[in-house]
Amino acid sequence: MTPSDHISELVEQLNEHNYRYAVLNDPAISDREYDALMDELRDLETRHPDLIQPDSPTQRVTSDLTREFPTVQHEVPMLSLDNTYSEDELRDFEDRIRRELPDEELQYVAELKIDGVALSLIYENGLLTRGVTRGNGTQGEDITPNVKTIKSIPIRLKTCTESMSSNDSIGEGLFSNLVPYCEIRGEVYLDHNTFDAINVQREKNEENPFANPRNATSGSLKLQDAQLVAERRLSFFAYSFRSPAIQLSTHGENLSYLERLGLPVNTNRALCNNIDDIIAQAREWQEKRPDLPYDIDGIVIKVNSIAQQSKLGATSKSPRWAISFKYSAEQAETVLERITLQVGRTGVITPVANLEPVQLAGTTVSRATLHNAEELERKDIREGDTVILEKGGDVIPKVVRVVTAKRAKDAIAFEFPQNCPVCNGPLIKDESEVAIRCENSQCPAQLKGNIRHFASRTAMDIEGLGTALVDQLVDSGLVRDVGDLYNLELDKLASLERMAEKSAQNVLVALEASKKQPFHCVLFALGIRHIGATVARALSDNFHSIDRLRDTHPEEIEAVHEIGAAIAESIHTYLNIESNWAIVEKLRAAGINLASEAPADTGPKPLDGKTVVVTGTFSRWGRQQAQDLIRTLGGKPTSSVSGKTDLVIAGEKAGSKRTKAEQLNIEILDEASFVQLIGEENA
Repeated sequence: MTPSDHISELVEQLNEHNYRYAVLNDPAISDREYDALMDELRDLETRHPDLIQPDSPTQRVTSDLTREFPTVQHEVPMLSLDNTYSEDELRDFEDRIRRELPDEELQYVAELKIDGVALSLIYENGLLTRGVTRGNGTQGEDITPNVKTIKSIPIRLKTCTESMSSNDSIGEGLFSNLVPYCEIRGEVYLDHNTFDAINVQREKNEENPFANPRNATSGSLKLQDAQLVAERRLSFFAYSFRSPAIQLSTHGENLSYLERLGLPVNTNRALCNNIDDIIAQAREWQEKRPDLPYDIDGIVIKVNSIAQQSKLGATSKSPRWAISFKYSAEQAETVLERITLQVGRTGVITPVANLEPVQLAGTTVSRATLHNAEELERKDIREGDTVILEKGGDVIPKVVRVVTAKRAKDAIAFEFPQNCPVCNGPLIKDESEVAIRCENSQCPAQLKGNIRHFASRTAMDIEGLGTALVDQLVDSGLVRDVGDLYNLELDKLASLERMAEKSAQNVLVALEASKKQPFHCVLFALGIRHIGATVARALSDNFHSIDRLRDTHPEEIEAVHEIGAAIAESIHTYLNIESNWAIVEKLRAAGINLASEAPADTGPKPLDGKTVVVTGTFSRWGRQQAQDLIRTLGGKPTSSVSGKTDLVIAGEKAGSKRTKAEQLNIEILDEASFVQLIGEENA
């Protein structure tokens, strides 16, 4: 067998196994056997890179980082659905349709309303070429590399010569060739088990847990590293098919056709002849909702006939032939036994309700966040109160209200302390935010949180530095800041409880390995307020060293894409506090990467040393692209005009910034003049 034939055979086998596992939930081989086939394919592709096929399962995840997602126009707008919580309004919906289609026989399809993120998939000659978010309904973001990581979305559609059942009314000819072009729409979601595992890991990493699967799904799809998206294990249900080459007569046939193409379609759907059937479906799934492995927030009702859909048409916002019936949030009543306070790694004090355990939406709830002091006071929540909990779409339960009629006469309002419950340091409330903070940087709770964050996988990735060991390191005084981690000695580490010499040696090896982490991971690991992994990478890419960041004015930092004023001020302030910089110097002495590779110096640049402001709109670039261009050409982009500004680039509809520049006699260039200054080759 030639390498080409062998690769084709493996690709076909693996894609079929992936379909059986991710779509049919009926795997034919073990994980070990699947991995062995993947390893064999990777080995062949490594030796014959010119033979890699576009639908190879190895191409689902790329190592390229996407700096931004391009915006694309939807060929057909992705309209939102009208919502109702009322059965009477469902009857009104049917009455409106009967008035529009008098004397016509009506049928409806009732489907579960998956609580996820809408997605448009474009296939050309059977191959997935584009995945786009709903966006504003008219245009969305092209997130194709991330979409390819979702195993239930086929990279290549299936073909089938087997005729469908007579009930489907679809001939076998539709399956004898690849569909030349089609758009498939559906919902990306996270099942409960996967979501819970993600939040467990986030808590271990000292990251805020996601509020619900939908938020986690949305955030995952926007990640700029497809490798990280793949780790989230997203799932997909298809619910819409459109192709100029194939015109089916009903929505039900479209769903059956999607299944034949290899797409996962939710089987929990029903054909309804009237509104009473629809209401029966809505009530049935409201009862079954807690037992589903994924979140739904209602059912969707669609007129089955495609011809009738066309007659009914749509408003500017919603189709007239469909409606969603949404469920009210699930609630439970229980007793709040005690209010405790948690100290986060940034010093924020969070009140927590410790509850008499109660069943809610399929899980036992014994704790719920009370968010902050203002929320506690606004809802007048007291220890001993009977409270109503709610999940709704949220997996993290919240206290909705107090049942004041059941309140004990001697219940007293909860008073927030003046001092930290861990270190007894003073608590401070910043007028610009609702949070109350412990400002003591030596607070053990903050230090422990900082170390756990520093060691997390997306930061310094120090394996073995778990919660129990961190607690001992801080409590024993061996570590007073993250810089001390790199001064740990084998004998002292091994002497700690539940630590043998081998375990201690493994931790030291992991610490040594962490020195190879790139600068953006180190920057994220420092735990600076507002600096997440994505922001840290942007800062690393634009400033290349911690020393340059320290010396850069917040206004210049703010000019970087995705960096706002709060982030810019936060990092500037942090790096210019001497105690924080002392930690940085400890890390430098330990050999930690505090710089990234900067672009090669190619000599003088057109904007060297110039402070430049961009205002208005341009035909060649977006605002951020123009600022990135300025930085590439040696300039310093800033967001406001001042006496220190050297140049203003004014596009169409330039407003107050241009006026101020004129008043200050600052040089102003339009787009054409700017291109002439920097050279067409740089534009």
